[in-house]
Amino acid sequence: MPKPGKTKFQIDLRRHLREHYVNENLTHLICEIAEASKYIIHSISTGDLGVAGTSNLYGEQQLELDVLADRIMRKRLDHSRVVANMMSEEMDEIIPVSPDCDGKYSVAFDPLDGSSLVDVNLAVGTIVSIFEGCDLLQPGRRQVAAVYILYGPRTTLVYSVGKGVHEFGMNMLREYTLLQENIMIKPQGNLYSPGGQRNLYTPGVEAFVTKLEKRGVKLRYSGGFVPDINQILLKGQGIFFYPHLQNMPEGKLRLLFELSPMAYLIEQAGGAASDGRKPILDLLPTQIHERSPVFIGCKKDVAMAEEMIRKFENDKESGVNKNS
Repeated sequence: MPKPGKTKFQIDLRRHLREHYVNENLTHLICEIAEASKYIIHSISTGDLGVAGTSNLYGEQQLELDVLADRIMRKRLDHSRVVANMMSEEMDEIIPVSPDCDGKYSVAFDPLDGSSLVDVNLAVGTIVSIFEGCDLLQPGRRQVAAVYILYGPRTTLVYSVGKGVHEFGMNMLREYTLLQENIMIKPQGNLYSPGGQRNLYTPGVEAFVTKLEKRGVKLRYSGGFVPDINQILLKGQGIFFYPHLQNMPEGKLRLLFELSPMAYLIEQAGGAASDGRKPILDLLPTQIHERSPVFIGCKKDVAMAEEMIRKFENDKESGVNKNS
């Protein structure tokens, strides 16, 4: 908490990390990620919104901003000197940085999640997952930190190192200063953000949505994962889901780059994240770009989704990710 005589707006990110006894290397790494975001927000404001003429490994056409944001993040992580391995959602393999794992970290990141929304001026973000040592293919529960930066009407950074969830805002000097500490979400909410085509929902997911609607829960969906999770955290309620679909049993979102870090943050805020069967943070990725269904937000709402899936779908029908 802010010390007597000091307002929270005078506490910058580095000071906050030190006051929470985060070790020097991890503090330095998170501050380098924050530094990278300053260049990314400048690129979003001034950069080319066209296509880069290249595709990522999913066959999706890369935008100039995707390529630039990826380059910025990789450069800052390499510059930090505390990274052993890094992996970008835009790349098809792990990038080794240092053979020495002692005291260093492995970082997975989505440099510009929702980049296709930039040309219509909607909010986008950067998502980062941090593990100790050299191994990236670990259950998300072993993360030592997770961060996201939201580029919206204002630029904010949300982080956790397992000691609560804290929000910072970029000020006029492009410094991140504390906005609020120890963000918590309610057990049940009145907002939902649904991804995927509803006509492709499986019976359990359709039953879940019907129950939400009967309860009077309001649909609030931006089309971007970072702003939707940010909405849940800052409103203190709600659920986001991109479920298994009839034609896409593994869902759409990537476990390592998107789901694990957001699940870490949501759990730290008192919420829950599930693939419909088990916690996202308990899933062991078997490959770098593995996907998973997700239900993330208020605990009671996530539990209701799991209940409906169990009730209406057997193992074969659900297609829910069963990795452990």
